[in-house]
Amino acid sequence: MSTTTMTLPGAGIVSETANDRFKRGFSSWFWGSTFVATLFHFAAFAYWPEFKAKGDYGVKTVDFVVMDAPPPEVKIPSAPPAIQRPATPVITTADIPQEITIAPTTFEANPVDQVAPPAPVAASGGDVTSDFVAFTPSMIRPEIKNRDEVQRALERYYPPHLRDAGIGGTVHVNFWIDETGRVVKYEITQSSGYEAFDQAAGRVADLMRFSPAMNRNQPVRVVVTFPITFRVN
Repeated sequence: MSTTTMTLPGAGIVSETANDRFKRGFSSWFWGSTFVATLFHFAAFAYWPEFKAKGDYGVKTVDFVVMDAPPPEVKIPSAPPAIQRPATPVITTADIPQEITIAPTTFEANPVDQVAPPAPVAASGGDVTSDFVAFTPSMIRPEIKNRDEVQRALERYYPPHLRDAGIGGTVHVNFWIDETGRVVKYEITQSSGYEAFDQAAGRVADLMRFSPAMNRNQPVRVVVTFPITFRVN
């Protein structure tokens, strides 16, 4: 068996690039330029005159004298007074009877003096209402029955210019309330300081409905004061 070797045309020719030529000549260029630069610097330092700066730019030093100063006087405050010890509690003995008797709390054992009815109240205008009496703490106070309607009236009749300015006020009104809770008469006893509030309080008072005042479980005719307050929410 025989082997035949074939040679392709141009297979033995190697072309040289510019990068290859640069790498091949780099060593000679590097050492040649280093020798020339060394020779130039040697000639400059050997044959050229020395350069000197014009003027004196030396560093001047100043000597500082450190003086020994006396330490500042520090005033040490006096010690605070000693805290007084709390008093020592003293435990004593007391003879307390085991059986304690409390007096009975029945009406028979504790009779209540009869309270005289209050004096009649004179209404404004000179007329005297003899059967209306001033409200006293011993009575049951009349209650407003239509609170929701009154609240809506307060919002509806609130003077707009005072609401926008954030101003509120309270008007005190006297109500003459009969034994059925009906308002017979009312009048302003203490102004809020604003005429607009006083007028609005009168319109609200027209709508107020009450339960009757009670004195010993009996409805009575009373004169009672209620405040009507306008408040910015």
